[in-house]
Amino acid sequence: MGEATAQLPMFLSIVLLYLLIVNGVQCLEDKKVLNLQNLQWHHPTGGLSCLFQKSRQTNGAIIMEMKHRDNCQGNIIDWNSKLEKQLIWDETHVRSMQQRIGKMVSKSIDDDSETRIPLNSGIKYQILNYVVTMELGGQNMTLIVDTGSDLTWVQCQPCKSCYNQQGPLFKPSTSPSYQPILCNSSTCQSLQFATGNSGVCGSNPPTCKYVVNYGDGSYTNGELGAEKLGFGTTSINKFVFGCGRNNKGLFGGASGLMGLGRSDLSMVFQTSAIFGGVFSYCLPSTEAGASGSLVLGNGDSSVFKNVTPISYTRMVPNPQLSTFYVLNLTGISIGGVALHGPSFGNKGNLIDSGTVITRLAPSVYKALKTEFLNQFSGFPSAPGFSILDTCFNLTGYEEVNIPTISMYFEGDAELKVDLTGVFYFVKTDASQVCLALASLSDEYEIGIIGNYPAKESKGNI
Repeated sequence: MGEATAQLPMFLSIVLLYLLIVNGVQCLEDKKVLNLQNLQWHHPTGGLSCLFQKSRQTNGAIIMEMKHRDNCQGNIIDWNSKLEKQLIWDETHVRSMQQRIGKMVSKSIDDDSETRIPLNSGIKYQILNYVVTMELGGQNMTLIVDTGSDLTWVQCQPCKSCYNQQGPLFKPSTSPSYQPILCNSSTCQSLQFATGNSGVCGSNPPTCKYVVNYGDGSYTNGELGAEKLGFGTTSINKFVFGCGRNNKGLFGGASGLMGLGRSDLSMVFQTSAIFGGVFSYCLPSTEAGASGSLVLGNGDSSVFKNVTPISYTRMVPNPQLSTFYVLNLTGISIGGVALHGPSFGNKGNLIDSGTVITRLAPSVYKALKTEFLNQFSGFPSAPGFSILDTCFNLTGYEEVNIPTISMYFEGDAELKVDLTGVFYFVKTDASQVCLALASLSDEYEIGIIGNYPAKESKGNI
């Protein structure tokens, strides 16, 4: 298991996708115009369903339509409460992640204590916001996408305790291709690395029982099984997944979770014989009807329909952070002005689909904040909120010119932050609008590239 796990990251790449013009945004040299009257809370979702997204196969890759999880929740009544709570949950999530990273780097935990550390993939904080649909045993399952978890699982019938989901639960007893995983198998032993908890033997038959703890009050447990996995016309036999019989947490109406981590049990590893261990994603906005994509396989540039240009950057190997995806952030520019700091290029930054707000080293964030305020001047300030300390009162403005923000990664890859990812609206009346970037507590913590600056507004693919 160790050898295979070590090889997997060498195949992985992240595709940094961005649009030159999106959603009616016009470019003005190094600034862009944000229309404050065309934001998501002005357009109710109308009870959209998160079931079922499309998938298609082209040039050796599978492209799954990805949507924001708000599509599973119908109309949101209190946007202010939702936006404020998301920031609080995000800060708790990152603090827990940094604590886990610190223990991994210092090697201060042994195997016994490691099993008691919960996986903090952000589920209990309601910030894993993106869903895709796949077939399991011929049944459509809509799953939350998580790069910080490994085990893919769904709710199963009969269920001892399950949360409400859209669509039927998976019923293994009606599937001729379903096979239970026995507790004395090497697959069952893989649970320790993948989830932090060892597999437990059931009885009659001796199936492999799993437990995954995502945090206080959030968990899934059941038994491991093998089933036919389908993406359109492509299928994978004996895909190992968790058949959840007791599940609790803020999973919305999704069927379960898709683990895109780096262990033997991850979706990426189990499908590597077909897709080469490569995946990429383009995150959609929360606008009604907006969709992005999760791509398994390399393919070529034609698989990313209507998106140009495309930049690539490699994953940085880091044995101390073997459960995370690490990128090398080499620079940032604000309105075309390059920032300078000792933290650029010296250590990796995590990319995590479960983190909302990007965290930067204090020295980098200070330089960024100073330059942003220099270019975005003349607007009344507003109090900071939670992790965000650079806030404005934009009440009464129909539109504002915002400095562009670009992040640069190893290999000359550039991520142009989408306009909707520059500001975080704490209040929907624009009385508290904050720069959607935050500082780490100290220079020694590792930076995190969250999902907020990477989100995009684009049509269905």
